[in-house]
Amino acid sequence: MVTRYDRLKEIQRLDPERDFLEIYRLTVTYEFPWDVTRALELALYRTYAVPSIGRLLDETAELTERSQKRYDDTALLLDTVVEHGFDTDEGRTAVRRINQMHRSYDIGNDDMRYVLCTFVVTPKRWLDDFGWRRLCCHELAAFAAYYRTLGARMGIKDIPETYEDFERTLDTYEDKHFGWDEGARRVSDATLALMASWYPAPLAPVVRGASLALLDDSLLKAFRYPRPGPVARGLTRGALRMRARAVRLLPPRRKPHYARQNPEIKGYPGGYEIAGLGTYPTPGVRGCPVPGHRPARTPAD
Repeated sequence: MVTRYDRLKEIQRLDPERDFLEIYRLTVTYEFPWDVTRALELALYRTYAVPSIGRLLDETAELTERSQKRYDDTALLLDTVVEHGFDTDEGRTAVRRINQMHRSYDIGNDDMRYVLCTFVVTPKRWLDDFGWRRLCCHELAAFAAYYRTLGARMGIKDIPETYEDFERTLDTYEDKHFGWDEGARRVSDATLALMASWYPAPLAPVVRGASLALLDDSLLKAFRYPRPGPVARGLTRGALRMRARAVRLLPPRRKPHYARQNPEIKGYPGGYEIAGLGTYPTPGVRGCPVPGHRPARTPAD
């Protein structure tokens, strides 16, 4: 019988450089599936506060007019790599689709690297605050190795090596680039509305308020949201910490839980083909504001 900390012991017996995929999969599908989902949502949300990213997302209209599809496709493509690995047909197809979409836009390497950093750093910080346990050093090293691998297959240059390097790169980039943009605010509002739509209508204001209560001051300032009061913040964060204490007392998960099983994924009730996920932007029309742009081919293409 598996006890609460047995998987952590299993993770600590593995080599985070060699076995990073197995460690990452154990951590995100057995130990923290709900928490990592919330953390990755927050990770992507943080990127809107960089005006060059938030403005582009507004111009594509993917997150303002097709929010649920964009959410579903992003989660499913990333989830495919977690479930199947990098060197399978499914994993290669998912990375290829990610690359094909990014190549349609004039996205700088620094912005791409920053987004990659959010995937490494935000889950750790979320779990520090709201997880039933914190990540161990093996997991932090495996997270860094996993996203180094993903970043390399996306053609991203100058990828940080260690977790500490990822964290330092993220903090430096946010300090330098976070700022106001009208389009980014529209993307933020649309994302908050999407999250509220997953719950019964009377709860929508509560969900929006709780979401804002989880944002740090740098995000609130960038989007020009009023700072939530101490009661709202205290209740929201207190509820998440109570959940963590309850989860710690539960028996460990016996089966992996992948993002494709999340109730928030709503766009493919009949199933989906990996190669059909995402968008196919047409240069010159809304959805591809950079006509004729074709960056260099990436390794996974």
